[in-house]
Amino acid sequence: MWGLMKKKLSAQYLNSNLEAGRYYDDSGTGLHIHVRKSGSKSWSQKIRFRGKQLELGLGSYPTVSLAEARRKAAENKALASKGANPKVPRQEIITIPTFAELADIVIGIKQSEFSNEKHKAQWRSTLETYAFPKLGPLPVNEITIDDIQQVLEPIWKDKTETASRLRGRIQSVLDYAIVKKYMPAPNPAVWNGNLSVLLPTKPKSQEHHPALQLKDAQRWWSELKRRDGVGAKALMLQMLTASRSGEIRGMRWEEIALFEGGEVTQKGYAGIWTRPASRMKAKIEHRVPITAPMLELLPHEGDQTGLVFKSRTGNALSDMTLSALMKRMHQSDKLGYIDKNSARPAVPHGLRSTFRDWVAETGHSREAAELQLAHQFGGEVEHAYYRTDLLVERSKLLGIWFSFLEGLNG
Repeated sequence: MWGLMKKKLSAQYLNSNLEAGRYYDDSGTGLHIHVRKSGSKSWSQKIRFRGKQLELGLGSYPTVSLAEARRKAAENKALASKGANPKVPRQEIITIPTFAELADIVIGIKQSEFSNEKHKAQWRSTLETYAFPKLGPLPVNEITIDDIQQVLEPIWKDKTETASRLRGRIQSVLDYAIVKKYMPAPNPAVWNGNLSVLLPTKPKSQEHHPALQLKDAQRWWSELKRRDGVGAKALMLQMLTASRSGEIRGMRWEEIALFEGGEVTQKGYAGIWTRPASRMKAKIEHRVPITAPMLELLPHEGDQTGLVFKSRTGNALSDMTLSALMKRMHQSDKLGYIDKNSARPAVPHGLRSTFRDWVAETGHSREAAELQLAHQFGGEVEHAYYRTDLLVERSKLLGIWFSFLEGLNG
């Protein structure tokens, strides 16, 4: 059946946008080109030897030209006609996979390492968007430092963080190729002493999220309370607890343990919200005392299973939901809510800085604040002590923080 697609191949035809499949030359040697879904093209030859059909790999196109492939195919046919197995002298020939083909394998390996769905998607999307157009169809042993430089340069200045991650992901794919002996070392995507010579060093200055200024906090809080919807309640809880956005959006009912009766006790709080290590940036379990204002923000309707703050589709709120809410608040206010240093509109991720500024200016307990922010400080023994014994002090701190936001004395 493999002879049905025979035609006289030409360089022009081979360079056209061919669909995946096998295209046979009419030279009578069984020569054909195998076009894969990724767009890579490699030469093969089907030939009969002693009653058996053999398939020989002749290299990738265009590294091996049409003329060279025809020459090799003719030599193989001549050897077979003389009783010599044409496959024997070519047993060491390896069909070199393309970058796109190996990337699919490496992506599968890397995705199994991540629990975060966003990280899984980013690995593939960055490679497909920026690397595949240039590197995708190339056999990995043909990729040079110049090729990688051409991929990175267009986004290195304006999307430095993305470009840096992309470089690391390209390096991982080519590391795999080297280990599998598809290409020799060194890896052309390594940074030190290699691409570091050709591309500007990434600035080390840390970019902080635009934060709500303390002088605007009470005005912002008053406006937020007038907003309806689950997103507004989630943002209020984020502000009250100085939590990260993802910690609030991923909050689950099974993480909440209220005391009997669900009322505030003499300790100053009504229960404990235990955030598992898997949801924390430091991968360490973190406890938060549930104060009366926090309790009021928890939904009182629903089956109280799964997520506390659900979107209309029943999934977790997106990061964009809270960001868009703060953006609308900024745009609807005549003065707006601007970060003091960057003059950019404040965002949810900057609310933790507002809490930190308030603690610093009012002289409240640094240890309690750091624990509330889920920051590490001191040694392991010291941190373990504070983690268990500052829940009461932290609940008092959060109560005073709430009073400040409300504009009350104390």
